[in-house]
Amino acid sequence: MKKKIVLAGTVLLFLVVLAGCQQTDVVGNTSIASFDAVLKAVPNQIAEDEINGGWALSAPDGTARFIWSKDYSSGTPHDVMLEVDAKPFIEAGLDLTKLPEEMVIDDKIMVGTMLGDEKLTYSGEVTPLASYQQIVNLKRDHIKYHTALDHYGVDLGDGNMFEWAKDLNTNDKDIVFVLNPQIFIDAGVDPEKVEGWVFAKVSTEDEDNKPIEVDKFLKPFSIK
Repeated sequence: MKKKIVLAGTVLLFLVVLAGCQQTDVVGNTSIASFDAVLKAVPNQIAEDEINGGWALSAPDGTARFIWSKDYSSGTPHDVMLEVDAKPFIEAGLDLTKLPEEMVIDDKIMVGTMLGDEKLTYSGEVTPLASYQQIVNLKRDHIKYHTALDHYGVDLGDGNMFEWAKDLNTNDKDIVFVLNPQIFIDAGVDPEKVEGWVFAKVSTEDEDNKPIEVDKFLKPFSIK
């Protein structure tokens, strides 16, 4: 009987702690509202992507897309990814043969990651926002907050990101496509010559939350 009481108390404590964590996850919860604001600001740039089994948010100039999955069991190569035009990188010296074969399809370069293999279930309509909420609820470690830019973002792996402003009314970089430049530099790209991308040092934090600066390719847009 004593063991049962202790076990019940432990389970209750775990549920209380879990509920508290969910309530205090300001980054995860607030990122949903801010992502919704982005979706509403550019409705004509949001579309269903049947090939990749999800949704796509296109850059205003059409040179890049952020894609996120509806269902992690769909078998697509990435559940979250960026798709960008290869031409600016080729013109800046990129040797396509030095990139992983699966990274280049036709005239596009793709970077991303798998989030899992779960069959996702929805309590209501399957919408772009609902699919983003699945990332927050199930893959919370992929949602980041970039203090220096006051951005939320989805971590796509290997230093690649899609970021958006916490507040579209106070930030001139509303959405930003972010690439780790190193793989491109190693494949012959002169980072200063990639048209349409800014090569810059970005202030961020390491795994120990210490401030560092890292090189990135940035494609920022104001959408409001």
